[in-house]
Amino acid sequence: MQTGKGILIPSILKVGNGTLKKIGQYLKTENLEQVVIFFGNGLIDLFGMDVMDSLKQEGITVLEYSELDTVDIDDIITLAFAMPNKTQTVISIGGGKVIDAGKYAAFLRNIPFISVPTSSSSDGFSSASASLLVHGKRTSVPAKLAYGIIVDTQVIRTAPDKFIYSGIGDMISKITALYDWIFEEKSGYSEVNDFAVMIAKKAVNSFVRTPYETIKDELFLKELVDSLAMSGIANEIAGSSAPTSGSEHLISHALDKILEVPQLHGIQVGIATYIMSKVQDHRYVRVETVLRETGFFDYAATLGMKREDFIKAIEMAPSIKPFRHTYLHEETYRELAKKIVLEDEVLQKVLRKE
Repeated sequence: MQTGKGILIPSILKVGNGTLKKIGQYLKTENLEQVVIFFGNGLIDLFGMDVMDSLKQEGITVLEYSELDTVDIDDIITLAFAMPNKTQTVISIGGGKVIDAGKYAAFLRNIPFISVPTSSSSDGFSSASASLLVHGKRTSVPAKLAYGIIVDTQVIRTAPDKFIYSGIGDMISKITALYDWIFEEKSGYSEVNDFAVMIAKKAVNSFVRTPYETIKDELFLKELVDSLAMSGIANEIAGSSAPTSGSEHLISHALDKILEVPQLHGIQVGIATYIMSKVQDHRYVRVETVLRETGFFDYAATLGMKREDFIKAIEMAPSIKPFRHTYLHEETYRELAKKIVLEDEVLQKVLRKE
């Protein structure tokens, strides 16, 4: 793990076609030779052989491996301290759940964590926090930035489209999140870190300017994953999630509380980003273009999401993070956001009346 002035960045960052089969080489280079692996549900059958063969070739010992389907903090604490003492690193292969669980287990044991996402649904694979169930409620807990991030674009491509759309929604949200952070500083509630802003801005701009034929293009997926990884680094520099998570994330977190079955995080965030870009009167044309041209809006329109839920979520948003001061922490802007939900032409097609 290299560090600048207290800033950690991953020592291993591999994004490309076929990286999963080279995992052994990457770990060998870092002298990580005793590992515990957590796979997401059903993923041992899909990727187990490739991963095990790659590790075996390099003489890396897999102390334990299992499929994991829990993000309950008590389960993960038990799991973390049941790992053999000689464990040098924890590897999580799968979606957000298993990555959050492995990340937290590694954090508790103070050993490196290797993040191997199999979908591009959010920037969680590169962030220093984990979303876990604490007393039955989804809670963001501190963890640590991954020591290694290994993303196989071939694997990402085979994941269902909804995960790519979710990643697009989460990535585009950096536009409104950054604007919220700057607004917060102007309102005297926060201090912006210019370097973190620069990294997050470069990440989102690089992504939205990527040419593509389809969302499954190699270059498009690589840019999406690279940009999501950079977002995690921006948070690390800022020492908080402010560069990448603003009012649009508050709406999504509120929806998680309101809905019995929430949609994928990035889907909710993408729609909330469109709402907030119009509230902020900032780059909403760009946001709308990306969400329309990638097919995000068309997909979201099939989910039967309701306007009423978004209106409730907007109302609840400030209470999610009372110590922040985003646009939604001011009543004028909450009213404007609700008006947009009810009257905006694009949202008429995406959200149901009842």
